[in-house]
Amino acid sequence: MAKIVQCIPNFSEGCNAEVIDALVQVGKSVPGVTLLDHSSDTSHNRSVFTLVGDPQGIGEAAFALCKTASEKIDMTKHSGEHPRMGATDVIPFVPIREVTVKECVEISKTVAKRIWDELKIPSFLYEDSASDPSRQNLANIRKGQFEGMAEKLLLEEWAPDYGERKIHPTAGITAIGARPPLIAFNVNLGTSDLQIANKIAKTVRGAAGGYKHCKAIGIMLEDRNIAQVSMNMVNFEGTPLYRVFEAIRFEAARWGVPIIGSEIIGLSPAKALVDAAEYYLKIENFDYHKQVLENHLL
Repeated sequence: MAKIVQCIPNFSEGCNAEVIDALVQVGKSVPGVTLLDHSSDTSHNRSVFTLVGDPQGIGEAAFALCKTASEKIDMTKHSGEHPRMGATDVIPFVPIREVTVKECVEISKTVAKRIWDELKIPSFLYEDSASDPSRQNLANIRKGQFEGMAEKLLLEEWAPDYGERKIHPTAGITAIGARPPLIAFNVNLGTSDLQIANKIAKTVRGAAGGYKHCKAIGIMLEDRNIAQVSMNMVNFEGTPLYRVFEAIRFEAARWGVPIIGSEIIGLSPAKALVDAAEYYLKIENFDYHKQVLENHLL
């Protein structure tokens, strides 16, 4: 069977259709790589791409996309609700088939080195590629964001893994690494009070004593005038989507606030959604491997 690696680069542009289309064209142009999905959000001012391909092709695609982003996105003019530190904010590599985490770590290092050598954009290695435990968590790396990153790089403990202690003047700095599958899951609240979203996010966030595999922040969706709990679910089996959804519902009730919707950004493993269906439908003795038709067809 062919080796398959997934790459989910995040770009700090969610409004300019011309820039997004240019990135799409690059994503579709690399041999051995398929662009499965791309989504953009104007409030976050961010785009998330999902690509799959062989190890060599996926590395080439990641570099080409980063190069295009550096040419078309100026971080000195960027603003948005989502934390960010670079034009290409993060480049994760995920092993999908016949590929090990170790191989994805090597891909991440090769791409990071090339991005510095050819584009002069420094990078941090994170998650399974991290050079130090303090750099595993993307939130720790990104703290300070683009505006505070130049000063942060001068601190003894925050030298980039690749590149000099200075950000690219317009493209900033990038986080690159290998990681397990992640689900970007957002829950929209029926309120314009951002503080409520922040309080709920703190309740479910693992680092604050909530669910171990949940990273959460409160965000304001200005175009809809509603607050959102924006999450990265880093292990959907350790913390299922339905569990954190119900916790948010419970906490929101304290302020008389309803959940008005939720969204998944990019792609999700099918099992995460089937697990939610099994929970809410109260299906008895369900066997995901035997009772889902597509599992037999594939």
